Amino acid sequence: MHAIEKILARAAGITKIQTGEIINARIDFAEINDLYLQTLYSFREMGGTTVWDPGRVAFVFDHYAPAPTIQSAQIHREMRDFARDQGLRFHFDTHCGVCHQVMVESGLIYPGMIVAATDSHTTTHGALGAFGTGVGATDMATILISGELWFRVPEIIEIRIEGTPPPGVYPKDVILHILGALKADRAVYKAIDFTGTYVDQLDLSGRMVLCNMAVEMGAKTAYMQPNQAVLDYVTGRAIRPFEVQDTDPGYTYRESWTFEVDKLSPQIAVPHSVDNVRNIGEVDAVVDQGFVGACTGGRVEDLAEAAEILRGKKLPPFVRLVVIPASAEVMKEALARGYIQELMDAGATISTPGCGPCLGAHEGVIAPGEVCITASNRNFPGRMGSSDARIYLASPATVAASVLMGKITDPRPLLQGRTGA
Repeated sequence: MHAIEKILARAAGITKIQTGEIINARIDFAEINDLYLQTLYSFREMGGTTVWDPGRVAFVFDHYAPAPTIQSAQIHREMRDFARDQGLRFHFDTHCGVCHQVMVESGLIYPGMIVAATDSHTTTHGALGAFGTGVGATDMATILISGELWFRVPEIIEIRIEGTPPPGVYPKDVILHILGALKADRAVYKAIDFTGTYVDQLDLSGRMVLCNMAVEMGAKTAYMQPNQAVLDYVTGRAIRPFEVQDTDPGYTYRESWTFEVDKLSPQIAVPHSVDNVRNIGEVDAVVDQGFVGACTGGRVEDLAEAAEILRGKKLPPFVRLVVIPASAEVMKEALARGYIQELMDAGATISTPGCGPCLGAHEGVIAPGEVCITASNRNFPGRMGSSDARIYLASPATVAASVLMGKITDPRPLLQGRTGA
């Protein structure tokens, strides 16, 4: 069996499963963000009175952090009351950051587990060798009551990535290139296993970028065999013992795709779909705002990319850059390394860790007719504000280069002596 199948089989209490089989699986951890107050209503409507395990459930207030409206403040109040009444061991309030980042930092994610969360980008946790998947309010209420959820064992496809990208080409460019080639419906209710020499050497941040955007191909979950860097990170933080699952020799994938990245150039997804991808030199557009942040582009490495481009420079008049670290831990480290100061000196607006403008909630929404280039993960109409605005997806380096020049710009000429991506 594949590692993904072994994870599901363990959680179902059986020794072997096969593609298409329906199983009931024990959930190792459940997370609810502040878009999903309905989960609590569904919990009560379904007869729930007590959460199955208060040590395996967390609320994360990240989409409305801090609360921008009276309605979102009321959502937070009701969820805080529930967390208090149920005695939840883990609660991440508005000062903590994006759910996918803070859960990893807090040691709640580890290889071989099943994590379900009310966010489609829970596929991110495949970067640590976990089975991560997004669920809706009713499914999450079921988990809160029983600690279990049904799954159909997904087909598993391999995306093999070989080589080393040139300087100025980053994990975001790699996954955009793959999305452009395979399109948004390639992996609907399938699992993606990322393999190859590129993945083997990739750090945790880069792995999280690839797995995060697997859902943009429709994937139910994503997976990477943990490398030593990941294992070292998890070993130092995990709150529970874990066992690394592996793929049996000779495993046959339903599909297999190979991508060579040695000659890849910076990529950009143009409006209005994630898989509408071009090489950077093929796109010409004036930009009004850039955004570096969210669960795809707000880690320390991402802020470092932007700071590298903007160090000692100033944004032009009337062009904005919003920078939102993915977590308080990221904010502290970026401050210690000087990245926040460098970005502020260049004219960037720094906001509270959280999702912010990624979903068009606050802290930088865009107006009709405006153009935003963003390091986040979706460019659908209305995603970051007005449905009449245009959104381009790119790496943090490309975002920084573009706001600096006032138009979509290849970051490579602006890099200051950096020797690797």
